[in-house]
Amino acid sequence: MKATLLFFLLLRICRTFVQSRPSVVVSPSKSQHFNYEKISVSCEQFGPGEWNVWRYTSLEKFMSQCGSGWGFATFSACEIKTAKTPDSGVYWCESKNGDSSNGINITVTGGPVILQSPVLPVMEGDDVSLHCKTKSPPSNLTAAFYKDGSLIRTEPTGHMTIHHVSRSDEGLYKCHIGSHGESPPSWISVTGKPTIIPPPPSTAGFFSSSSSPPVWVYRQKFQ
Repeated sequence: MKATLLFFLLLRICRTFVQSRPSVVVSPSKSQHFNYEKISVSCEQFGPGEWNVWRYTSLEKFMSQCGSGWGFATFSACEIKTAKTPDSGVYWCESKNGDSSNGINITVTGGPVILQSPVLPVMEGDDVSLHCKTKSPPSNLTAAFYKDGSLIRTEPTGHMTIHHVSRSDEGLYKCHIGSHGESPPSWISVTGKPTIIPPPPSTAGFFSSSSSPPVWVYRQKFQ
């Protein structure tokens, strides 16, 4: 009986953590940006004034929050009005009580080409669209797409779709437009579909959510 109760308690902890974990959102929703673009970073599942946006960049090599030398904190987001290459790094949200969100990689480039790819991990089985875009029009030129340094294929309009992604599609992607140049690389993560755990009625309300500090910052891949 005690073993069964403990099992349901552990299920409850896991379920509460998964449901309440906040997430970070970037607008425009893409992993790569041109120099001098405006970038807005906000947090879901946090109320106004309950969170801060943090970042870790390969140039600064330390964690800092919005407003401490970078960004402008508004009522609902952290805004970088004219992003530049040194703003490239890992961004995440952290609440006043220490709960942290997932981290996202943002790349800002002064080059002529970017690869528009998903910011957050892609769910297994979903379709993923990639767009090789130039800073100046036209932006639908023929582009070659690469994964982990190897050519995947060339698309005449600069768009490529990967259908029904699997874990084998996870990797480092970039694109090249012959008359303009090459984009920076971006890592695309693939995650499994979530498992829904029903709440055990006998343990409802026993636990509140919490999360560990964002130690994943040191495992991120800086390109």
